[in-house]
Amino acid sequence: MLPAVLFSTGLVYACVGYVGYVSLMPPRWRPVYPPAVEGFDSYAQALDDRLFWTSIWHTALFFLVSYALIVILGIVLAALMHSRIYLPTIFKVIIFVPSVIAPAIMAPVHRQVFAADGPINWFLERLGLIAVEANGTRVWAGWLQGLLPKIGLGDVTPNWIQPTTSLWVVVAAQVFSSVGIAFILFFASMGQIDRETLEAAKIDGAGNIRVLWSIIVPATRPTIATLAILHGITSLKLFDYPYLITSGGPAHSSEFLGTLIYNVLFGTSSRYGYASALSVMLFVLALGTSVLMSLSTRERRPRAPKAAGRV
Repeated sequence: MLPAVLFSTGLVYACVGYVGYVSLMPPRWRPVYPPAVEGFDSYAQALDDRLFWTSIWHTALFFLVSYALIVILGIVLAALMHSRIYLPTIFKVIIFVPSVIAPAIMAPVHRQVFAADGPINWFLERLGLIAVEANGTRVWAGWLQGLLPKIGLGDVTPNWIQPTTSLWVVVAAQVFSSVGIAFILFFASMGQIDRETLEAAKIDGAGNIRVLWSIIVPATRPTIATLAILHGITSLKLFDYPYLITSGGPAHSSEFLGTLIYNVLFGTSSRYGYASALSVMLFVLALGTSVLMSLSTRERRPRAPKAAGRV
């Protein structure tokens, strides 16, 4: 088992090194040519590219919001499953099933759900928050019609896949598909908590929220740290949901590093050298992020006291 793992890991590093080597080659030596840029100019162009920094910002924002939602929902759902509820097995299956369905299947579903004539707008229309004009255009109505302009969202329309809200559509799709894994991890972690500690807290008068915040959350910190590392890497290499739901748009409003590399490589310009440089930078970012998160979440062991010197 160990030789196979070492071989596969070495193969991955060799491929990444080859891509980086190709990005630094002169044009006449590259296996695919002509490239748009050559040598270190590819990396300099990336640092000057507005879309590169936009994709980095979208990745950071996506990670912060989706990670917070996944952790909160995972802890709450796991705590509910440990309480007395009716038919818990069915609820476990319902929560976990979206995590095993391929994004290629789930993405069209999310696209239809958030469409202008999708279920969300249909529900809001029944609540009187969306009105349909004579030409079929949907506009806000009710208290939303007066609230959105006051908070700076007056240009938002009931079409959710638009520059203002497309990123949040991707966040919702990823949270829906990832909360099942977090639920399983938290459910297993909560099963290791001593029942006597929970019973003692309830005898002392602690409510459910107090027990959740003061006992359960501290006990599941290793799981929270593990999810941070896994979701950080997932956010950096995210491609399937942004591409299949929004294609990185509209107007690059949901552009990520994965979709940017794909559009650069397979777009009209086919800039292979620049795409190779972006791929190497993505690998370095993912590796650096995983290392920093691992070091920051590692528990520090107390040092043993030094033995007293002989007199």
